[in-house]
Amino acid sequence: MAIIVRIDVDRAYGKSSLLKQFCSRIASDYYFPRIQSFGYLEDLAVILNILETHNARAYVFFRQCTLPSKNIQKRLQQNGHIAGLHLENSRSFQTFSAELNSLKAYLGQDVISFSKHGSGVFTYGRYHYAPYEPEKYVDWGQRSDMRVFMGNGEDPTQNDYMEAGLHVYPSAYWLEPHWRNTTRYNFAWLAEECQNRDVVLLLHADNVTADPKIMVEFREILENLPTTVVQGD
Repeated sequence: MAIIVRIDVDRAYGKSSLLKQFCSRIASDYYFPRIQSFGYLEDLAVILNILETHNARAYVFFRQCTLPSKNIQKRLQQNGHIAGLHLENSRSFQTFSAELNSLKAYLGQDVISFSKHGSGVFTYGRYHYAPYEPEKYVDWGQRSDMRVFMGNGEDPTQNDYMEAGLHVYPSAYWLEPHWRNTTRYNFAWLAEECQNRDVVLLLHADNVTADPKIMVEFREILENLPTTVVQGD
């Protein structure tokens, strides 16, 4: 049993400066070119460096505005990471399919895992549909021959389950403390829990790189706990 690292790539240029926040928002709502010298996906690159140092693999979920550069895509393939869809426009099965097919075409490969951008409270972008409706996503995943859906529940005690070929992880251990009961669900809890089952560790790259305390916790987890990825059964 192990940790399943899940990375949601929400911002193209991160949030470490007003300029980067501006570029990320324009990329999300309209269009902004993928410029490496401006720091495109540099936060994700930092996290991948750490993962690869520890021989750890992860699911990396991309929005339409955070599609991986050729260099990032190569690193994912070479190091056993799995690229998935971070669903933004979840208004209907048709909008889900459009995003999924767009990512498949961009990557030039099948995509069998997905997650949802946002948990139903705030709207994060021009095309983002805020309501969080996991029952619909499970149905859409099954209809699209997906294999893994990772939900945004904040109760990490919830068990994963299989439903018509789709491996569903309804909740996660959110690395960022804003979404976690840090008193109850801490490193000691996580270490004990993953002795008996796989536990999803959810993080956002730019949040981890921006907070030294969260970064220390992330490194501690990787140094002490095994990681895995699953393709579904």
